[in-house]
Amino acid sequence: MFRQDGTLRGVSRRLGTALSRASPEDLAQLQEGVARRFIHEGITFTVIGADEASEQIIPIDCVPRLLTADEWDHIDRGLRQRLTALNLFLRDIYHDGRSLRDGIVPPDLVLGCPQYRVEMRGLQVPNDIYVSVCGTDVVRTHAGFAVLEDNLRVPSGVSYMLACRVAMKQAFPRLYRAHNVREIARYPEQLYATLASLGSWAGTPRVAVLSPGRYNSAYYEHAFLAGEMGADLVEGRDLVVHDGIVYARTVTGLRRIDVIYRRVDDDFLDPVTFRSDSLLGVPGLFHAYRAGNVVIANAPGTGVADDKAVYAYVPDLIRYFLDEEPILANVETHLCRTREGLAYTLDNLERLVVKEVGGSGGYGMLVGPHSTAAERDRYAARLRSHPDNFISQPVLDLSRAMCFVEGNLEPRHVDVRPFVLRGRSDTWIAPGGLCRVALRRGGLVVNSSQGGGCKDLWVLRDGQVPD
Repeated sequence: MFRQDGTLRGVSRRLGTALSRASPEDLAQLQEGVARRFIHEGITFTVIGADEASEQIIPIDCVPRLLTADEWDHIDRGLRQRLTALNLFLRDIYHDGRSLRDGIVPPDLVLGCPQYRVEMRGLQVPNDIYVSVCGTDVVRTHAGFAVLEDNLRVPSGVSYMLACRVAMKQAFPRLYRAHNVREIARYPEQLYATLASLGSWAGTPRVAVLSPGRYNSAYYEHAFLAGEMGADLVEGRDLVVHDGIVYARTVTGLRRIDVIYRRVDDDFLDPVTFRSDSLLGVPGLFHAYRAGNVVIANAPGTGVADDKAVYAYVPDLIRYFLDEEPILANVETHLCRTREGLAYTLDNLERLVVKEVGGSGGYGMLVGPHSTAAERDRYAARLRSHPDNFISQPVLDLSRAMCFVEGNLEPRHVDVRPFVLRGRSDTWIAPGGLCRVALRRGGLVVNSSQGGGCKDLWVLRDGQVPD
């Protein structure tokens, strides 16, 4: 919202003027209105504590973040390029393995990754699209936009993005119209079109959203998307496989399912093929998938490409597969699996952010500047014990956006998770994203499970906002 010298960016001038004219009481009323909508809609997430999990309403901030059309175009082009390369990489590692033989990515890193599925070797994925739904975490520093993480398995948060938009349009109808904001409401429609495009059907394909159930942290989103798409919301027990065909149990009998938008991790998809103790999956589902009788999106085994150690090689993968320079930069990453990376990380723990390669949700990470000496000592012991399991990155000077916190307007660190859909013939990106906020003053972790919240992201059509 502000330049480094403290002056308003041009794109934020109108919003800044509106905020300066509003009294604290006016802003408090607006904040209460958008928060109340989240409460009434039951827009929740689950926080996993040491002893138990609790369900909470995700905090929403009433001040939108703004990006110009040019800024968004840069992000958009970078995300398309990145997902294209990642899909080619996934096809390669489950077929020819050229990128491994050519030394682009260490073979042991890929083949030893817990998310690599030997069951996918040689399997022909429809249209070679392994990742149809992607949520990429993008940050902004003084050096520009960069990708912090790729989320290629079951990325969540799109329902919060849509809910933020509805709440903000109601709270600021005139300001919203004046900014000429690009719309994101078509996401469910585009998601259905993307899923339906993945196979060859004689008629209209039947789509189901496979959820772990109501106790999952993202169940609200599963139910929301199924409802918006007109798809079946199912759990594993609702599906059955007969003669390699997947059916949903209904009150009128079995009904064939053509596409499964799964929100269940690979391990639990099918107890016959993956974890035998899974109660969430469908026995025989992978057999039906292998036979080409059902499409699963995203494909099993995509998680290897969003491993935080593999992430370090994505710029090289873009160059290798596309012969292009990356449009969006990576964040400097040190692999603790290497002797040099481990030594550097141990020597600089107080200045780095250290993450587990398969971690998510902000769990299991160390933010060096915010840690105690005892915490760093314990973390160092974990690093020495299992160095392959960790990467480290510098503490980023993340951009900040104005937020209404405890009755005052204060800057907070933010990132954004845009959602990318890859169908048979094209790629569609919602012109916006889930803008996550580290609500604690000085905080850097934006995950809702770690005290973060969300706000609406307004992508302007032309970047010109009249005063």
